[in-house]
Amino acid sequence: MVSKDQVIGGAIFAVCVIVAIGFVVLVAVPFDGLATAAIRLDAVLVLVSVAFIAILGIGAWIGYTMATTPAPKPIEEITAETEDKKAEPK
Repeated sequence: MVSKDQVIGGAIFAVCVIVAIGFVVLVAVPFDGLATAAIRLDAVLVLVSVAFIAILGIGAWIGYTMATTPAPKPIEEITAETEDKKAEPK
């Protein structure tokens, strides 16, 4: 039995492979009638734009997570709590 996560992962993989093959065909393979220079430039522009926006999105997500995560306890407090637990008789 395949889990839902595995199905989603397989679908993401398949879509990425299909898009990658399509991109390579559009940009690298010289078809006279199919891919003109303008289409090739647009394909590269779209890919670079999506990658750049994705990287900025990841950076924004990391910044948001860092800004909204509460600060951890100081190490002195953690050490004191641990020592107090060891000192208490059982």
